[in-house]
Amino acid sequence: MAEPSRPPFDPSTAPLAAVHAARWYGNVVAVNDVTFAVGPGVTGLLGPNGAGKSTLLNMLAGLLAPSSGAVLVEGQPAREHPAIYRHVALAPERDAAYGFLTGREFALLSARLARLPDPEAAARRAIALVDMEEAADRPIAGYSKGMRQRVKLGAALVHDPRILLLDEPFNGMDPRQRLHMMTLLDGMAREGRVILFSSHILEEVERLAQQVLVMVAGRLAAAGDYRAIRRLMTDRPHTFTLRTSDDRAIAARLLTEDAVLGVQIANGGLDVRAADYGSFTRLVARVAASAGVSLYELRPTDETLESVFSYLVAG
Repeated sequence: MAEPSRPPFDPSTAPLAAVHAARWYGNVVAVNDVTFAVGPGVTGLLGPNGAGKSTLLNMLAGLLAPSSGAVLVEGQPAREHPAIYRHVALAPERDAAYGFLTGREFALLSARLARLPDPEAAARRAIALVDMEEAADRPIAGYSKGMRQRVKLGAALVHDPRILLLDEPFNGMDPRQRLHMMTLLDGMAREGRVILFSSHILEEVERLAQQVLVMVAGRLAAAGDYRAIRRLMTDRPHTFTLRTSDDRAIAARLLTEDAVLGVQIANGGLDVRAADYGSFTRLVARVAASAGVSLYELRPTDETLESVFSYLVAG
């Protein structure tokens, strides 16, 4: 099974980091000996419900103190450092707004709590950023789940934070809202911001995140690029789909290679199981050339985040 990769940044200087961090409630361990470091860009925090994602985000936001270890924001402990909060924002999974407030009032309240010099302008900018201008003056109690998600993000963005922590931000959004949110977060990441968002929906993480942290039962099961993580799973065969000019001829040649565990002729191509990703991708062109076969397509079929996640949870 793949081991968690080493942090890509020094935890003492990374924008976000945990060093042997743990959090427990009585006899219940929510986060257990987690170490990682996150830099600019979008990082997905992936795991099933109950994996410890929300607890970890609340520790990074400074709302919870670790029971042991350290949680650092820009090299400083996240807890009880108010100066750090000016650069960090958390949009929690649970709704945290009075229903009688309008979306604009909620954003304005957040701007005033942040003691911004022009809270009205900051609230207007945040509302426009999350595409909530048309509904900004309606009470939040009448908002759909997706609208409440967006106004929570708007309230989190009023002080223009460098670090954004999002807990299940896409819950309840329709396809248009989801696309707008993904475009917004991608643009913010390109500006150099640090975005860490949790999700148990694989498609969301796969489309948006450059890096992933995979949590299972409170522990960090893996960290890094999910395709690289998949390739470290040496005890599970890799599968590929091939399309060639002569499937039967190349299938016969592939079966003589030690790196190939099995070949099956399928509709429109070949399904190949290989013991090692790198060895197979290097040999397939040579085998095709020796067989006089043209290679039209070589595509890994189990490099998705879902295959990585299923493997790690099962392990």
